[in-house]
Amino acid sequence: MRRVVAITGASAGIGRATALRVARDGAAVVICARRAAPLEAAADEIRRAGGEVLATTADVTRETDMTSFVARAVERFGRLDVMMCNAGFGIYGAIDQIEPVRMRQLVEVNYMGTYQAARAALPVFRDQRSGHLIVVSSIVGKRGIPFMAAYAATKFAQVGLAESLRAELRGTGIHVTVVYPISTRTEFFEVMTKASGFATRAAGPQQDVHAVADSIARAIARPVAEVFPFRTARLLGVINAVAPRFTDRLVQRWGRKPL
Repeated sequence: MRRVVAITGASAGIGRATALRVARDGAAVVICARRAAPLEAAADEIRRAGGEVLATTADVTRETDMTSFVARAVERFGRLDVMMCNAGFGIYGAIDQIEPVRMRQLVEVNYMGTYQAARAALPVFRDQRSGHLIVVSSIVGKRGIPFMAAYAATKFAQVGLAESLRAELRGTGIHVTVVYPISTRTEFFEVMTKASGFATRAAGPQQDVHAVADSIARAIARPVAEVFPFRTARLLGVINAVAPRFTDRLVQRWGRKPL
């Protein structure tokens, strides 16, 4: 039976790459984003690759948009197998430099957007007695790094939500997976620069967006609790649990610095 995969924030980056990858694997893809033109460009790319796609403009911070997004998926394809909560953005800076209004925007998109999408999908999953919730967090959802505290806080919040749900839903046929990408080569940093008001650079490792998409596709095929597309990143959480002060010094080299 063909899977039906819904992805938020699918007009670019990890969301778009994953939509294309799973469509090539034979899944029907339901995608949403706020920007209509890039979203339709993503849908066209999926169609050219031979995939079936339903694209809808939606804002993850609006409850009605997420309810409608899920309803359209079920109406079109008869079921929903995967909800990938991917929409998000970042802001750089010391916490006392970030205005409260910007912090609220981060929480609204990164955390509340995940909550709204998950909340819309869960009733369908419960009725089917099957489903898969995938939360795209970040390695900074395992361990914060300098000058990314605001963003890291929202990523930790996503992880707390997902871990609680995973335990709550154990034995129901509904899976929950958290994805922990490291810095990924997408337009994320262009958006962060615009949101932060200045450009930055970082010395940490980076990964290709298609490597992240491949990791997520494997987790869809065979559900797991956690996915680390950059495998050695898994060690960061272990080191932090054992030696947090040492990890403080370690991550200082990865903090983003103004250009």
